[in-house]
Amino acid sequence: MTPTRTILGVETSLRGRPWSSRLDMAGEAQALAIAQLGGYGDLLSRVLAGRGVTPAAAAAYLEPTVRDLMPDPSVLADMDRAVDRLAQAILAGDPVAIFGDYDVDGASSSALLADYLAACGVPHFIHIPDRIFEGYGPNVEAIRSLAERGAKLLVTVDCGTTSHEPLLEAQRLGLDPIVLDHHQAPEVLPDAIIVNPNRLDDLSGLGPLCAAGVVFMTLVALQRRLRADGFFSATKPAPDLLHALDLVALATVADVAALTGLNRAFVVKGLAVMRERGRPGLRALFDIASADGPASAYHLGYLVGPRINAGGRIGDAALGARLLTLTDDTEAGAIAVTLDRLNRERQALELATLEEAEAEALHQVGLHDEGATIIVVAGEGWHPGIVGIIAGRLREKFGRPAFAIAFTGESGTGSGRSILGVDLGRSVRGAVDAGILRKGGGHAMAAGVTLDRDRLDAFRVFIEADLLAATAEARAAESLLIDATLTAAGATPALLASLEKAGPYGAGNPEPVFVFPAHRVVDVAPAGTTHVRFRIQAGDGATLDGIAFRVAAEPLGQGLLAGRGTAMHLAGTLSLDRYGGRERVQLRLLDAAPAGATRGR
Repeated sequence: MTPTRTILGVETSLRGRPWSSRLDMAGEAQALAIAQLGGYGDLLSRVLAGRGVTPAAAAAYLEPTVRDLMPDPSVLADMDRAVDRLAQAILAGDPVAIFGDYDVDGASSSALLADYLAACGVPHFIHIPDRIFEGYGPNVEAIRSLAERGAKLLVTVDCGTTSHEPLLEAQRLGLDPIVLDHHQAPEVLPDAIIVNPNRLDDLSGLGPLCAAGVVFMTLVALQRRLRADGFFSATKPAPDLLHALDLVALATVADVAALTGLNRAFVVKGLAVMRERGRPGLRALFDIASADGPASAYHLGYLVGPRINAGGRIGDAALGARLLTLTDDTEAGAIAVTLDRLNRERQALELATLEEAEAEALHQVGLHDEGATIIVVAGEGWHPGIVGIIAGRLREKFGRPAFAIAFTGESGTGSGRSILGVDLGRSVRGAVDAGILRKGGGHAMAAGVTLDRDRLDAFRVFIEADLLAATAEARAAESLLIDATLTAAGATPALLASLEKAGPYGAGNPEPVFVFPAHRVVDVAPAGTTHVRFRIQAGDGATLDGIAFRVAAEPLGQGLLAGRGTAMHLAGTLSLDRYGGRERVQLRLLDAAPAGATRGR
């Protein structure tokens, strides 16, 4: 869809952007056809059309199945080789070492593979590197330690695609290396069996998978091979792979993978598994986070995922993977308590660092946006575990790609977060090839870097020049896309239940955005130090409560606070608030504009 129509004449909102309809004229016709042919409600039909769903595909879209959307795993390059070696290890009972990343995707991928090996009776152990002392990906010292523990096969998950030297060391020590990854790959790959849909020679079209998705595809192919080999029997039944989709769903959402196609089916089915509360580790995390209602993508992205990540950021990186493999409720509860505490500590560190980072970013950007297009901030003594969060906050605040780098002495590690249409991972790989970075890689939307202090300015110059045109184009095209107009009376739990059929929402499948035109702000007040709570009222007297996160000091928050008693156009997403045992719809504000102060094009 190409948005062309300005909504309510808003060309410059309180966040400084225009509002456009997500549907062009062709999209409007598509929405009408979906409603008429499928018998769906008008708003649900608009949401479907806005996400490229055709009338013929609507029914299947609303009931996605893994069976229909998953291709033969063998379409992935090197998959058959990886399955051959894994099957050989299982049939021989060889010990398997699993080397995972320290984030949610790495923990979930490690747990997926470990659970399967355990069900097959194969000895195995997981190693998750310490973010500070080992850094990202396999390292020679860890590989040697795994060999000393008796491993015969090394499987790296969510890492390894660029780890030439450590994988050579694995081979030298007799550990055959298999890489199950999804990060952007260099032209020259390590000498290993590498299953990665983002290899340059992979034609599977499965690039949006997270690492856990790649691991799941591998287990499907492996199970097929083991069945053919007669490995399973009445006394040794094959594992139920569909019950492992809870981990795939968790990783897919937490790693911000696109919720389209197969990924969306993974998450739909994985959430259904989660709602059975069968995995002790996830059950404990949901409880400690006070997640209300059935498991949802929101819970995974904002409540469960951050707690697992907290272990890798500022605590014991192995806690997440261990928690996800546990069968004991007591031990799971204890680890969940620890991760919850670490998450609170992470939040405190983030607040302390963010103020300094924002001041430096503002200096780079300039008061009138006349400065740097790409933000690169750095600080001595910043905790390396939170730089990704800081980069994300800067990206959100300034609307452009941002890097945050933590230096200790002459060496720094950092993370970058991008905006839609700007490929950060490709640019970082270019900086590595140019000799500016010691290490670096990632995805289009997120990347990690390691560099020497004396190369910081060179990195700033390189990344600014490399991404200038793409960022300028992406920002010029930026507008808030509106799915439909709504009134306070129309924001009901029944509407949310209808819209949920097109979910789960997230990257690649954006949450529906509604605009409430000319609603009066009848109550507004700060909530905590950074948020703003408010209530709006329509002309018929119906009211709707809302919240705007992290905007109290921003133009949006200030405009909202100053707008008490006035009519405003308000745009945001809807969620169900179950506080106090009552279900109420709440508006999560994204933007606003004074009614009557806007002008059309």
